[in-house]
Amino acid sequence: MASDANDASTGTGKTAIGTVRRRKATSASVLITDKIADWGITIGGLMVIVAVFGIMVFLAQVVVPLFLGGDVRDTRTYQITPAKPVAWISTDEYQTIGIRIADDGRISSFHLDTGTPLDSVELDFGGRQITAMGSTADGYNLAFGFEDGTVQFGVIQPKIEILPGDALPTAANKLNDRDLTDGTAVYSRIPGNQLRRVSLETKLDEPQAISEAGRPIRAIDYRIGGTAERPTRSFVTVDGDGVARVSRTETTVNLLTRQARTRVLTSTLPDLPGGIRVTELLMTSRADQVYVADENGTIYRYDTRDFAAPILAETMKAFPGAERLTVLGFLNGEQGLVAGGSEGSVRIFYRLQPENAGTKDGYRLTLIRELEPHTAPVVNFAASQRNKSLVTMDLDGNVWLRHNTSEQTLLKLERDALTDEDTQMLLAPRNDAILIADRTGQINYWTFQVPHPEVTSRTIFGKVWYEGYDGPSYTWQSSSGTDVFEPKFSLTPLIFGTIKATVYSLLFAIPIALLGAIYTSEFVHSRIRGTVKPVMEMMESLPTVVLGFIAALLLAPIVETWIAAVLLAFGALPLSLMLAAYLWQALPSQMKLRLDGIPKFAMMFVVIGLGCYIAYAAGPLFENVFFYGDLKAWTNGDIGTGLPFLFLVLLPLSFLGVSYVFGRTVGTTYRLALRDMPQNRASLVDLGRWLAMLVAAGIVSYILAASLTAIGYDPRGGVVDTYVQRNALVVGFVMGFAVIPNIYTLAEDALNAVPSSLRAASLAAGATPWQTAMWVVLPTAMSGVFAAVMIGMGRAVGETMIVVMAAGNTPILDWNVFNGLRTLSANIAVELPEAVQGSTLYRMLFLAALTLFAMTFVINTVAEVIRQRFRKRAFQL
Repeated sequence: MASDANDASTGTGKTAIGTVRRRKATSASVLITDKIADWGITIGGLMVIVAVFGIMVFLAQVVVPLFLGGDVRDTRTYQITPAKPVAWISTDEYQTIGIRIADDGRISSFHLDTGTPLDSVELDFGGRQITAMGSTADGYNLAFGFEDGTVQFGVIQPKIEILPGDALPTAANKLNDRDLTDGTAVYSRIPGNQLRRVSLETKLDEPQAISEAGRPIRAIDYRIGGTAERPTRSFVTVDGDGVARVSRTETTVNLLTRQARTRVLTSTLPDLPGGIRVTELLMTSRADQVYVADENGTIYRYDTRDFAAPILAETMKAFPGAERLTVLGFLNGEQGLVAGGSEGSVRIFYRLQPENAGTKDGYRLTLIRELEPHTAPVVNFAASQRNKSLVTMDLDGNVWLRHNTSEQTLLKLERDALTDEDTQMLLAPRNDAILIADRTGQINYWTFQVPHPEVTSRTIFGKVWYEGYDGPSYTWQSSSGTDVFEPKFSLTPLIFGTIKATVYSLLFAIPIALLGAIYTSEFVHSRIRGTVKPVMEMMESLPTVVLGFIAALLLAPIVETWIAAVLLAFGALPLSLMLAAYLWQALPSQMKLRLDGIPKFAMMFVVIGLGCYIAYAAGPLFENVFFYGDLKAWTNGDIGTGLPFLFLVLLPLSFLGVSYVFGRTVGTTYRLALRDMPQNRASLVDLGRWLAMLVAAGIVSYILAASLTAIGYDPRGGVVDTYVQRNALVVGFVMGFAVIPNIYTLAEDALNAVPSSLRAASLAAGATPWQTAMWVVLPTAMSGVFAAVMIGMGRAVGETMIVVMAAGNTPILDWNVFNGLRTLSANIAVELPEAVQGSTLYRMLFLAALTLFAMTFVINTVAEVIRQRFRKRAFQL
């Protein structure tokens, strides 16, 4: 029994030196190592999955706040005295004090959080009664119109000082946890053992006579612009006789003597219709446009670019039907005009320059949006000083915070219904508070947080009509050189740019990589394959930043200089190789055997070199014949027609069509006839057949191109358009060069994995090596080849540095191969270093990363499904 047990675990074998016993049982160390490897691979795979989902969760938690909206932090309601009609209110950017001006010129300030009154100031108007009042966009520079036809300018603003911590007056009383007051100013403790002192500062200029007849000023608007060296002050008035005047002062400061010279320009606007009651008056900071509105909702737009001869450019109704105009004002930047109506309507107009505008200056007020309407008349409006947010209030006390571009109603607040329309409302400078004061002395004060008002799914992925644009568009533009700029966060052009870069790079990489893999796997000598494959794999180690640097500084200028030769090379190289292949077939068999292997491989590079030289030498002739002597001018549409280009594009398709017709008609007879000929003669006959088909394809292509041109089709403006040096063509070259090693290596491995028995069976059945490769080996290895292509696509989708340096970084939507692009990954690399953490741009870049992550995930998932289908088909062979 012991002997039987021993035989079960050992084997015997006879050798020259006798019987040898071999142990069959696997050693414990191998089993342990195998178990460790098995657990290691399993745990490692699970950790990779967890890491991927962890990245996705992290990206999502950064992105989610973009869509959460806003919330109210605090609400204050209190009464201040004396109760008087309010003409104007303001606050500082830190929301420390509130400022209220009554219609008699008395200024009262108060602590905004508690309502504690501070010192009051009475402006000296010489006993004159205020009949109109206007202010600049910041609300601190004011213009007062009086009953005697005079105008007086003033500055009423919070004065902010930073003081050391020991500068607090001993008699200061505590207001809240942060603020103290001495009755005149408010002191706030800030980090660094410092104090911020906020007090009221006033300045009043001398009055100026405006109305020649001394008629009262009924409406006024005021703007300050220019630079520190050339400040400008512009204002427009309407007096009791309905006469509108616009004035502009330009001050030039001598930088050496500091002396100022002021020039005043004044002009009377064309007469308004008699008997109208002006309710709203607006002008732009450049004093080039004036808007006058009456209570019936008619808006009169004046073009005042020529001060000497202003014109009434346009007259329009703000609302259909009998709805009255109750509110009119500018959004930040003065390009959006907000109109509120007596039936609760809120409309946004842009001044655009369409064709056939029908106005005297070629511009026309165009209705862009109708925001969510109120249920009662709109009686007040306040615009943000930072973005395109606005606040509207109706007669029932509903206060709504909105955003023009996203069309969102961000917050809906409520206060007591109004007894009249003389209530003033303010949106705080930092867009984080709303202040309302009425004639009874009631103050309503809300603080809130709405961090991302401009973001919705529509503004991210849909078309949006931005200010200054002729129509809705997909636009990414996160910054600009002006403070009134509106950020535009559409990811659509970035997604499109990613797809565009991927498509053009794969169009260049896939044919070269797959044909190279088929050639080295099926046709070259093993020694050549042993050299070529490692070299191709080493190409993958080239840093993409180096490739991008070469593309931007070396390749792009070369391609621009020799663009005609580059385009000609797309045809010259394959034609040269095809012609060389036919000539090779015509060589004697003995010579082909002697030259096979390395000499044949070297001759291929000679042919490629000749093809490149032909393209280089024939480039100018090619440009003269097909692009009228100037390819760049042709792409701009300045010269020629699209016929030559259409001929070139349709030539390969025509050749395929001619080949198909030939194969379906006389193809079989032709092949049988070739078999009866000697090899050399058959090769020359086949060369003639190929040349004849090429000529026939040229004739067919020309007929098709001429037909398309005759019906008015021109390819320019689509895939071909204006030439830019850093463009998709250059990106396709360089990124394709970076992708080729991935596709080639994996595809070549998949082809080599096909069993040799399949090749032998195909060759034994009479198939040629090329037929065997294309119809046996390639379909069998299709799952691996497809996986190679998809991995190359994944590399192209996520490529960053090549696109950053060679693509021009222009987020546009067009397939023009001669224009630039911007991809999701390049956008993240370019803009993330300058994005403030937690800002809208910061979170939008994370959303771009999440979008790229999702695109890659979907592509890989679809690819895996398709690969599995190919694999099942291969197993059935």
